Amino acid sequence: MKYHIKASSISNQDAVVHIKQSKIDFGTTTKTAGILPNPAELFLSSFASCILKNVERFSNMMKFNYTKATIEVNATRLENPPRMESIIYNLTIQSSDKKLNSDLLKKNIEKFGTIYNTVKLSCSISGTISTNENV
Repeated sequence: MKYHIKASSISNQDAVVHIKQSKIDFGTTTKTAGILPNPAELFLSSFASCILKNVERFSNMMKFNYTKATIEVNATRLENPPRMESIIYNLTIQSSDKKLNSDLLKKNIEKFGTIYNTVKLSCSISGTISTNENV
């Protein structure tokens, strides 16, 4: 598979990435550091997106139903050289389906997630999957 994105910035302003029909603004200046995502947060967003995409993918393959999945991601950045040292995530799936096997889902995400596997080559990843029954 091949991927293509396009991004641009204007001097002393912020930047935008264009992906298919979407546009994501991100911060490159100090004046928007508190309101726009920075490159590290976009990186972590890609990691989270990979996991959520795989929840959807494996819900079909593993034949379980869910109403919502949410993920929180925390990361530790080192200064020299600047890089992510560790990522910790907590995935919560709203489901009362007895066919949802959280351990198998986690194993599949870790084995087949493109971004997950790319990231784990450069930093440690740990995470949990919990379920909440639908209300």
